Amino acid sequence: MISTVLVANRGEIACRIFRTCRELGIRTVAVHSDADENALHARVADAAVRLPGAASADTYLRGDLIVKAAVAAGADAVHPGYGFLSENAGFARAVVDAGLTWIGPPPEAIEAMASKTRAKELMGIAPLTHVTEADLPVLVKAAAGGGGRGMRVVRRLADLDDELTAARAEAASAFGDGEVFVEPYVENGRHVEVQILADTHGTVWALGTRDCSLQRRHQKVIEEAPAPGLTPELTGELHDLAVRAARAVDYAGAGTVEFLVADGRAHFLEMNTRLQVEHPVTEAIFGLDLVALQLRVAEGHALENDPPRARGHAVEARLYAEDPANGWAPQTGRLHRLTVPDGIRLDTGYTDGDGIGVHYDPMLAKAVAHAPTRAEAVRRLAGALERAAVHGPVTNRDLLVRSLRHEEFTSARMDTGFYDRHLADLTRGGTADPLAPLAAALADAHGRSRFGGAWRNLPSQPQVKRYAMAGEEHEVRYHHTRTGPAADGVRVLHADAHLVLLEADGVRRRFEVAAYGDRVHVNATPLTALPRFPDPTAQHAPGTLLAPMPGTVVRVAEGLTEGATVQAGQPLLWLEAMKMEHRITAPATGTLTSLDAEPGRQVEVGALLAVVDSDAE
Repeated sequence: MISTVLVANRGEIACRIFRTCRELGIRTVAVHSDADENALHARVADAAVRLPGAASADTYLRGDLIVKAAVAAGADAVHPGYGFLSENAGFARAVVDAGLTWIGPPPEAIEAMASKTRAKELMGIAPLTHVTEADLPVLVKAAAGGGGRGMRVVRRLADLDDELTAARAEAASAFGDGEVFVEPYVENGRHVEVQILADTHGTVWALGTRDCSLQRRHQKVIEEAPAPGLTPELTGELHDLAVRAARAVDYAGAGTVEFLVADGRAHFLEMNTRLQVEHPVTEAIFGLDLVALQLRVAEGHALENDPPRARGHAVEARLYAEDPANGWAPQTGRLHRLTVPDGIRLDTGYTDGDGIGVHYDPMLAKAVAHAPTRAEAVRRLAGALERAAVHGPVTNRDLLVRSLRHEEFTSARMDTGFYDRHLADLTRGGTADPLAPLAAALADAHGRSRFGGAWRNLPSQPQVKRYAMAGEEHEVRYHHTRTGPAADGVRVLHADAHLVLLEADGVRRRFEVAAYGDRVHVNATPLTALPRFPDPTAQHAPGTLLAPMPGTVVRVAEGLTEGATVQAGQPLLWLEAMKMEHRITAPATGTLTSLDAEPGRQVEVGALLAVVDSDAE
């Protein structure tokens, strides 16, 4: 039996695997980069081994170092999690050759399916080798790995070479393998997948379907099980194809077979030879612990002949530290607080006070709701996210709530083009609580004045505070009275540094306030306290390009120098942050008067990258 498991991963998935191991009485070992020295997964494991460096290529992609760590820590098994080396056959073999138990499929199965090009050949599907105008649009895709990295949609033949270069660079950075291929792009299909679980005795379970159609940058955002609206015939076909794929490679362990469904037809995409990020929705409806079953299969135990019966519906939302309204730009900083209401499963690799860095994926957590029906599960998750405390950098929380309540989603008519069509509306302001700035001002004043415990004989002059909320500036006015603070049209029933009770139009409202410097959270509404007098030096000339996130300059457009003429929308340079490349383009047609970026340069958010003068001769 397995006694000690090293998890060759980080963050949320490492913590999730450790949880099951603890329940089973199995000792746990973490590995961590220097950037993750104080990360939650390194703190909760029974032992932790340092991988020197910060970049993935130097740490979590170094199979040799991870195998040495397992041996040094006395582990007798290795679980790869997902991403990184989870679909690397060479790593799996190295684990087995070291005398350790590999908690995953056989290396030969990984080798057959981990490369999407070989997987398609195994299923009788040939990739595009010569792309013409008639083939457009096409999808450039990394042969190894997943999560939307190394993936590009190409709609113009002239863009193909640049997109191939970008995809190769991103794939090499994320997975240590720069191989990419091209396939037809199915417009507005649904992304449906089948969870499989197989043992070494010939049993293969098809554990229902999942719909993962809501995606940004080809990375899933909201997932659910079962996939709604499929006919029994199509569901049966998907199950049969998934089992066929597993049997074709003598699969063992957990895996996922992914499809695009369009016009009632299933198009095979790939087989992921690992646990998926969205596995909790399958666990919820089947009442299973897939990690525990992975461990049992690795120990040689047989599965029952048939899986348990699915019950109800489950929905999962991925909470990211990113700004959807600003090109999904990843965010960094301190996560001061993260809580959700009771009854919601929260899988996370962070706890209150942890820092969010630039080196890895910006996912903070996964929130999962389970209920008897789809409508109940969706409503429950949307309500929980709306009430969740997410204090820290900008996140996609509001986008998730609005997506879950969008008519196209609630009626199960969504597809992979959902955010292409609706992102602008979903990120538009207007839903923030109008009383939040007043509550923030009163809570702030309590800590700086005497009105929290004293009163004045004479009315005071109005106090003024300014806040940025939902992209707009709000000015708040209140004054002190004999009985406490007062504001026009609102009764202040109570105000202290953390709780404000207001009554407006006969309705009493409760506001919980948490302030971290100039960042204030009032219930679920984030605000930024603005200075009384704006800083005149904070202005930038038109055409100034600032780093939208902290990261590394990985490439500058070939031949680009100061004095060059550039066209509006022309790519100038690429930043890498949180394992994704972000293209910085010219804001207008004009002359490049300044270029302050070079490959390898580390930049902070707001750093000057370039200036394009649209009026220059």
